[in-house]
Amino acid sequence: MSDVLQDLVSQLDLETIETNLFRGVTPNTGQPRVFGGQVIAQALAAAARTVEARPCHSLHGYFLRPGDPTLPIIYNVDRIRDGKSFTTRRVVAIQKGQAIFNMSASFQVIEQGLSHQASMPDVPGPEDCVGDQEMFSGSSVDEWPAEMQRMMAMRPIEIRRVEPYSFVNPVKRPPFQHVWFRARGPVGDDPVLHQCLLAYASDMGILSTSTLPHGKSFMKGLMTASLDHAMWFHRPINMEEWILFAQDSPAAAGARGFNRGTLFTQAGELIASVAQEGLMRELANS
Repeated sequence: MSDVLQDLVSQLDLETIETNLFRGVTPNTGQPRVFGGQVIAQALAAAARTVEARPCHSLHGYFLRPGDPTLPIIYNVDRIRDGKSFTTRRVVAIQKGQAIFNMSASFQVIEQGLSHQASMPDVPGPEDCVGDQEMFSGSSVDEWPAEMQRMMAMRPIEIRRVEPYSFVNPVKRPPFQHVWFRARGPVGDDPVLHQCLLAYASDMGILSTSTLPHGKSFMKGLMTASLDHAMWFHRPINMEEWILFAQDSPAAAGARGFNRGTLFTQAGELIASVAQEGLMRELANS
């Protein structure tokens, strides 16, 4: 397991400080706010700590305030319901006495039932795609500011982009993109950890999909931030293998962009779906 992946796994191993109360920490990457995917993943890890033998099948969260990366995050889990088939939890992430994120998550006993799925997009495989050391600029990572280069070097998720795109010099293009990703090394057999890692990765760039038709990016003319995030887990997950994240944006309005994503194994199995709305506020003189 790479050092950066081991760091993320350690961050998801929350400290229990009291019944239903857990503490998480943030890596020192020099960023001004906590990455939203980290908060989602830690909130899911906290909820899962209070549930036995039932995998999460869906989660719905709202980002309320920016997280301070220099402070720990307290996760308060409310055991809403324990039913025969479904378990419901509400999680509030707290810093400085204020909620920065809240999430509802539902867990279900494993059952067999009717099954169908959408088809996987016909795109090149990960071995034929642009690696994550080049993906952001589309040509050279040297175009990025030094702090961004440090952040990229510390990413625990390996990414390969089907359609190269420059966040430094964006051009207008249709609102869809396809990204392959996987963990940077072995993860182990804990299914909860694989779900948490997928939740973490699902927030890596999905908001950018709604910026594509406008020729702008978070580095060029826009203030962006995740507002909410929802996930549905359809089938078991293996983050050690390549996963295709097919994303599209049906609409943007009111300084908000709406984005959807479907996640497939290389064999074409649909394992999860994602939806997110994010702030896309144009900057003056951009």
